[in-house]
Amino acid sequence: MIRALIVDDEPLIVDTLSNAIPWNRHSISLIGSADNGLSALEMVKEHKPDLILCDIRMPKMDGLSFLQQVNSLGNHCTVLMLTGFAEFEYARKAMQFGAKDFILKPINYMELDKVIERIGGQIREHKLDDQRKQHQLKHMKNLLYEKMITDILFDYTKLAAQPFYSEFKLMLEETNCLVFLVDLERYAYNAHRWTANERKLHNFAVRNVLQDALHPFHLDYSVLQTREGEWCVLIRQPSSEALLAMKETSQWAEQMAQAVLDHTKLAVHIGIYPAYVPVSQLAQAYKLLQREVQFSGEQQQIVTLRTDVKQETANLSFWDRIEEIVAGLKRCDTNQMQREHQMLIHDLKSVSPLQLEKILHFLILHLLRELKEIKKIADADERDVWVRLEQYTSAKDLISILNRMVENAVNGAGKHRSSEALMDMAKDYIAKHAASDLSVEEVADYLGLSSSHFSVLFKQYVGETFVEHLTRMRIDWAKSMLVNSSQSISNIGRTVGYLDRRYFNKVFSKCEGVTPAEYRVQYS
Repeated sequence: MIRALIVDDEPLIVDTLSNAIPWNRHSISLIGSADNGLSALEMVKEHKPDLILCDIRMPKMDGLSFLQQVNSLGNHCTVLMLTGFAEFEYARKAMQFGAKDFILKPINYMELDKVIERIGGQIREHKLDDQRKQHQLKHMKNLLYEKMITDILFDYTKLAAQPFYSEFKLMLEETNCLVFLVDLERYAYNAHRWTANERKLHNFAVRNVLQDALHPFHLDYSVLQTREGEWCVLIRQPSSEALLAMKETSQWAEQMAQAVLDHTKLAVHIGIYPAYVPVSQLAQAYKLLQREVQFSGEQQQIVTLRTDVKQETANLSFWDRIEEIVAGLKRCDTNQMQREHQMLIHDLKSVSPLQLEKILHFLILHLLRELKEIKKIADADERDVWVRLEQYTSAKDLISILNRMVENAVNGAGKHRSSEALMDMAKDYIAKHAASDLSVEEVADYLGLSSSHFSVLFKQYVGETFVEHLTRMRIDWAKSMLVNSSQSISNIGRTVGYLDRRYFNKVFSKCEGVTPAEYRVQYS
């Protein structure tokens, strides 16, 4: 409801205004009245009215001074000035100070009623527009936050490399997170029996449940899907505030597990990192939790990362070999894949026979899920893995399964190292680093190509040069920010990769035919 304040030193006028105008019919609530500008200013600070009816001539502080003070507070309120014929010039000055309209005394209350009805509608429309913009901005910030956290979680980027964190007041560098890893029970086994649509529905349903599960605890948290059947739940806690009691973490994990079971009939395993983690260390915490959950066994639904296991897994290099094999596969780098595979087999020789089968089983399932996630394993090959897992009798059989999976992946990578695949990798790399000082040389080096060869291929397959593609991506990003945020044009320029505002204006004008400021006015 709209809040209104009456400011006039004549009690009769205040009383008449209070009773003659059908405020309830206009969905307006009178919060009170004041007989001078000084008292009214205090009421504005306390109640933040949307509409003020104000006289000009008053004791202690007149209407014009009051209007100036209200403007200095930054309050978005509409002011109607009440004035006599002799004060017409004062009314003009009031309009210059931001008054919406003025009403002449003696007041025609029928006319005033129409004015209030009209202005009330404008105020409501303005409030709705503000709410929409705030919702858009919040949604944009949440998407940006999740994008940045996901990049950090997968170790794609570092905090210092991102110039736009502070612009959205996310305070990532000052934030600690409590990390939960939620993993669907026996997902790799169940997923190969589900259809693609069933997998999509199960993943969608679980994420929705997790997003609502902790609302009763009034926590500030995000749910990020890290791969099929797996999610990270991050509970944010600024390091400047007191840390939450760690004993509550088990309660939260139990709440999430029960909610997923109740709503989807699916069981999950949940890993808890036993301390708040700085954002810069999320990638390490995620990898440790992932290994702990997979290695803990099906009988433990909720596990807390043990310090002894943390140290033990940190010293076993084979935990990282599979990830390096997958990283090589994403880049179609068969040499890296073969090198890491050889080192993995060498590292496994140091594992005790009692642990070897369990570790191999985990590595096979982990590799299988990673290959499925990046769509680098054929259905027939996946079925073959499950058949052989059901029939194995020794660690030697498991090593044979692992070797065959890696060999198939290497052969597939060799076949798919096409120019088109390389350009897809290039576009993905450019999208992740568009805000930095990105060059042709950097992208070409990432792909293992010469700059000249990369430039020719990029133009051929993408249809535009590297600079044209990067510029278009940055300008599209800037256009979205201009419309959906209140950031300054200089900040937006820096956010999308242009440190110099004049150069940003020049590039934007060349692409869109208008300046950033003109674009904002035109489309906001």
